[in-house]
Amino acid sequence: MKLLFDQNLSFKLVQRLTVSFPGSKHIRDFALVREMDESIWVFAAKNGFTIVSKDSDFVHLSMVQGHPPKVVHVRFGNCSTNTILDRMIAHEHAIKEFISDSDESFLVLE
Repeated sequence: MKLLFDQNLSFKLVQRLTVSFPGSKHIRDFALVREMDESIWVFAAKNGFTIVSKDSDFVHLSMVQGHPPKVVHVRFGNCSTNTILDRMIAHEHAIKEFISDSDESFLVLE
């Protein structure tokens, strides 16, 4: 259950969530920071990642194309990395259930 964090989320989340989501990475780990959303989408699908982003464009891609990859849309507003970390840990079970669900394409965390 590895996550791929988009550029609008801190790379620091990867290290802090590695116990819960081993194999997770940030797009900068693959030099994808300047890539278009579609390229990140294809990369995530080919490599078994679930995309985590504040960007609703990934949700729209998910609605049109389905999955893989799956998308976790983080809608916590402007807040610190620690707040995002705390909320993702609080939603860990829901995120894991979502990733395991064969039908769902995206999950919105608010």
